Amino acid sequence: MFSKIIFNPKEYISHHLKNFQLDLKTFKFLNVQDTSNNFFILNCDSIFFSLFLGFFFLFFFYIISKNLTLGVPGKLQSIVEISVNFINKNVKELYPHTKNNFIAPLSLTIFVWIFLMNLMDLIPVDFFPYFFNYFFHISHIKVVPSTDLNTVFALSFGVFFLILFYNISSKGIFGFLKSLFCQPFNNVFLYFFNFFIEFVSLVSKPISLGLRLFGNMYSGEIIFLLISAFLPWWIQWILNVPWAIFHILIIFLQALIFMVLTIVYISTAIEKH
Repeated sequence: MFSKIIFNPKEYISHHLKNFQLDLKTFKFLNVQDTSNNFFILNCDSIFFSLFLGFFFLFFFYIISKNLTLGVPGKLQSIVEISVNFINKNVKELYPHTKNNFIAPLSLTIFVWIFLMNLMDLIPVDFFPYFFNYFFHISHIKVVPSTDLNTVFALSFGVFFLILFYNISSKGIFGFLKSLFCQPFNNVFLYFFNFFIEFVSLVSKPISLGLRLFGNMYSGEIIFLLISAFLPWWIQWILNVPWAIFHILIIFLQALIFMVLTIVYISTAIEKH
């Protein structure tokens, strides 16, 4: 199969951008990408790799926490300690409210999980497709969950529900509604105008969170595919290596930005005007 499409760049790139899908109505795996936006279509590869990386993160941190040393830490423990200290520092700077035992673990989970999902983009583009095709006869596979709109919007709307929860829990349902209608102009004739501005601002938060992560990671994946499609394998490293080094910065920044904005949005939700 790969020998057939490798000489056609358009088919090659299109092939690598298709998900391994399951139709929940028929419980059959699809050989052709579904373009009907069917609600009952699951991107199994995005779900699998997201869960796998999430469990890997939890297992790795759990094992390290159970084998902590008070002396000179090992390399793995040092990585965990640096990550935890980095998250705690950001939470203290961006969340100036009373101590919340949920914000720091949430921020750590978001940062590490998204970082691991983004990191999958550095794996050679043909490795997993060839592996799954050879051993499991799966013709389409995408291994970077953050290049799937379903995954990034699941994350961003999860943050959105937390924003609503903290708004209501800190202000009450009537206080939250009042903040929508009475800001920024506390005038009865401008309530509708206020609501329009505040509603758009509120809804745009999860959309901007998801699209920012998706856009950066998807464009990075496209560049790797373009290099692989148009250059011979023996010369691809000339462009792949510099782009991969630069892409490491993007991978880190996108995870950091998502985490920072989550803390800022929740912190803003708790503020009382």
